[in-house]
Amino acid sequence: MARGYGMVQGGGRRAGLAMAIGIAVVAVGAPARAETARDILIQASFVDTDEASALKRVSNAYAAAVAALRRAPEDHEALLMRATALGYRAKLTGNRTDAVSARRQLEALTTQNPRDAEAQLALGAWHVGAVKKLGMFVGRAAVGAQRGVGLAALDKAVALGGDRALYPGLAALLRLELEPGDPRGRTLAEQATRAATPTALDRILQRGAGQVLVPLRTGDMRTVRRLSSQLLPFGRFDDD
Repeated sequence: MARGYGMVQGGGRRAGLAMAIGIAVVAVGAPARAETARDILIQASFVDTDEASALKRVSNAYAAAVAALRRAPEDHEALLMRATALGYRAKLTGNRTDAVSARRQLEALTTQNPRDAEAQLALGAWHVGAVKKLGMFVGRAAVGAQRGVGLAALDKAVALGGDRALYPGLAALLRLELEPGDPRGRTLAEQATRAATPTALDRILQRGAGQVLVPLRTGDMRTVRRLSSQLLPFGRFDDD
């Protein structure tokens, strides 16, 4: 499913918002702790086999993050997970208000700490995912998505993230989903295959980068685009 915003649908075009994993993948960037908002989002984004279950779990994660913020309003983890959950909900429902709220919250986090690699990754994924689903002009008009802003944030995340497969791996998939022939995307995929894998997510993204490199090396760009999309969080639900 890739639902659209009612205000921007037309001519049969489906305009669901895919929050790239920036927001999606950031939710699984750290080692899991039982039933935290981060853990719940891991299950929703990569494990649940139907969208109704995934959406319910995303709502539970959002509630958990909001509850944590009531106890500690400056809790960085809770702030990031709240924005992540909003981005996921926007992806699954096409809700414009959630999409814009997620962007604004991520912008606030990156403004507060420009060297926050996770927040930069999430913000970059938000922009690139929205442009992919809505197109460059409609995405900017409807939700404020900008390709250049997204790609710059992804590059910042890679530079700040250290020698981990998470950052170049995610950035590669997002770039290649948007433009399969992107040379920077290929370079990042190759970098991810050589990077460290301290978490399960790093290993997942390293494996995904390796998968995408196979059709890249043979020039099969249709398969590159399809695989890149499928390997992102909730990619199994996308039908475009």
